[in-house]
Amino acid sequence: MAASPAEAARKKRRHVGGGYAPPYAAMVVDVKSGRTLHAVNEDAPRIPASITKVMTLYLLFEQLERGKFNMNSELTVSANAARESPSKIGFKPGETIEVRDAILAIVTKSANDVATAIGENIAGSEDDFARMMTSRARSLGMRNTSFYNAHGLPHNPPNITTAHDLTILARAIQERFPRYYPMFSTRVFNYAGGAYRNHNKLLGRIEGVDGIKTGYTNLSGFNLMTSAKADGRHIVSVVLGGRSGASRDKIMADLVVASLPRAATSGRASTQIAEAPEPEERPRQAAPVAAAPQPVAVAAIEPAPLPVPRPRIEQAPQLPAAARAYAAPAAPTTTPIAPPRPLNAAPQQLQLSGVRPVTATTTPSAMRWSIGAPAADGKILRPPANVDVTSSIARVAEPEEKTAAPAPEHKIELRKPEMAPAIAEKKPESGITTLAKAAADTKASDARSAAVVPTGRWIIQLGATDDEAKAKDILVRARAKASGPLADASGFTEKVEKGGSTLFRARFAGFEDPKDAEKACARLKRDGFACFATRS
Repeated sequence: MAASPAEAARKKRRHVGGGYAPPYAAMVVDVKSGRTLHAVNEDAPRIPASITKVMTLYLLFEQLERGKFNMNSELTVSANAARESPSKIGFKPGETIEVRDAILAIVTKSANDVATAIGENIAGSEDDFARMMTSRARSLGMRNTSFYNAHGLPHNPPNITTAHDLTILARAIQERFPRYYPMFSTRVFNYAGGAYRNHNKLLGRIEGVDGIKTGYTNLSGFNLMTSAKADGRHIVSVVLGGRSGASRDKIMADLVVASLPRAATSGRASTQIAEAPEPEERPRQAAPVAAAPQPVAVAAIEPAPLPVPRPRIEQAPQLPAAARAYAAPAAPTTTPIAPPRPLNAAPQQLQLSGVRPVTATTTPSAMRWSIGAPAADGKILRPPANVDVTSSIARVAEPEEKTAAPAPEHKIELRKPEMAPAIAEKKPESGITTLAKAAADTKASDARSAAVVPTGRWIIQLGATDDEAKAKDILVRARAKASGPLADASGFTEKVEKGGSTLFRARFAGFEDPKDAEKACARLKRDGFACFATRS
């Protein structure tokens, strides 16, 4: 019998506080250049949990593009889908949901009943849809990924992937479906009297973050796939195996803040991701619901022949503290990548002996395309079934959320090494304010600002937060660390409105020569600051 949401929350708190340490992995990729900006255990097998639903939506977006469905098409919920564990909308067998609402229910609520309904309406059965998911993953170059359901709930064997494979998916869904991808930035979905808030707490809190999906089971830990764009730069990031929702978000926030300024501002990734062409349709048996639409039959695809070259890893000057806590001992800054395993090889076995399962869980919750060859014999690719995992895992995951009016979101604190005490905040008269030069003693807490227009042709930016006091604190600490390069620079915060959220950029102005701006950034990066130079 499944535990109530309250019991699940209590168990999770004990679980996290009692030495909970799920297997960790992380990766950050520069979309425009294809460079790997950060990687820890990126090829180790991991459980994606509800990040699985990104592939579910990928296949649904394919059907929309092919005209098999439209946004107003109704998906019928079978008895099998209605029985899924929370998180869910709570449909009864035979009820329907429009495709548009189904997408938003996945993006925000992470509804398991809706994910299963999508799979059954496309492929006719949950198992056939899972085979389609695995086939599409392999055709995209996700060589170590196998899916067994559409939602990511515990299964024997479980869905298996890697942080590297998920960065491929994060890039592919944006490049392939620019029309539909913006739906991942939905903050709140109102449906049938309920208000479902997006589980991704970084939306609107970290500059540039525009999606895309969280995930959690007690075996996977707290997972997050994120995309961020700012100032012509674009990165995708994956964190798997966080010990709590808050620690996962902190790690991801630090990775985004540290990595985005280092991403390229032009060009396209040299990495090619091959996708097989649309296969011929084959008749399938419809889902066992009277009014269900005729399922779309799509045969699974043998992997396309083009591999995904792995770029060398460019290690960050200094990893965020939260990420370093999870990382293994320091690795070489560049590492030659081993050849990819043959396509018919089974994924690695996931060792779960060190993870203690619980009975219920909660979650606070450029590539260019080339066409590969179709399968020679039209056989359906059967995912391997050799993952060692107990068969007694409870089918429970992301919990129900209250349908009342959304509560205020938890603020994420971004911290850098050697933080000085916070300075007293004085509300500015306008969006752009200047910060007086900090005293030599960085413990001073009365730094004041006055409205000015930044001077010089170049400025440097050290970060952006949702709290002006934090932005000012970044400036104070930067001035103390790099007083020489910043001697003639004027620190200021700039208020920006993005997607209904307010952010404060921490910047220094007064650089006439771009070399001086880059020199200042280089000095600050050595002290652990994120920094990039741009024209004012």
